[in-house]
Amino acid sequence: MDSISSGLVADVLHRLHQEAEIADAPLMQAFMNEGTSREEMISQAIAAESRDLTEVYQRFANNFLSVSPRFGRFLYMCVRAFKAERIVEFGSSMGISAIYMAAALRDMGGGRLIGTDLEPGKIERARANVAAAGLADFVEFRLGDARETLSSGLGEIDMVMLDGAFTLYLPILRLLEPHLKPSALIVGENALEEASGYVDYVRDPRNGYLSLSLPLDPGRGNELTVKTR
Repeated sequence: MDSISSGLVADVLHRLHQEAEIADAPLMQAFMNEGTSREEMISQAIAAESRDLTEVYQRFANNFLSVSPRFGRFLYMCVRAFKAERIVEFGSSMGISAIYMAAALRDMGGGRLIGTDLEPGKIERARANVAAAGLADFVEFRLGDARETLSSGLGEIDMVMLDGAFTLYLPILRLLEPHLKPSALIVGENALEEASGYVDYVRDPRNGYLSLSLPLDPGRGNELTVKTR
């Protein structure tokens, strides 16, 4: 069974990707008009998060900043290939990536995804979108700073999706480490080498991981990591 290729889930995802493209187009155009290089954009984003994380994400409250359809399909396949039953997502936004992963959980017979986001409006819309896809029974969204919302009540984790504040990837991973099952899978979208030391950490085998960059959506800093101990 594959519910992301046809039927209700596929229809909801198609609609949401269209909405995301429309909502994010002005932001992308603004970046292009400024003529800012990728390196400058990353540097500015890291500096802004370091100054005031809440203010940064309030600015993007109406932007999806979501995974691409191709990356979403990759997430679905990861959940199924690893037979994940317990997933944690840092940075749920409007719930698109959660739908891909929750669909995989349901298609395999069950499981739980715990997502979190800093923006109340995004959590509200994510819940509505997941419900529209018929997947509400498989997803729990937590509102607030992930360093607090993911500090308890997690159980043993099979898979982690990191797609939130660039500077928090390593702190969030370290927070989740005691709960990671052996061979747990960690997917980092926008896992930037310049931010937080996350990439250096997971690529060092001494820390108990094997990791490499993904060729999906080049330039976005996507990383696939497996816990090895």
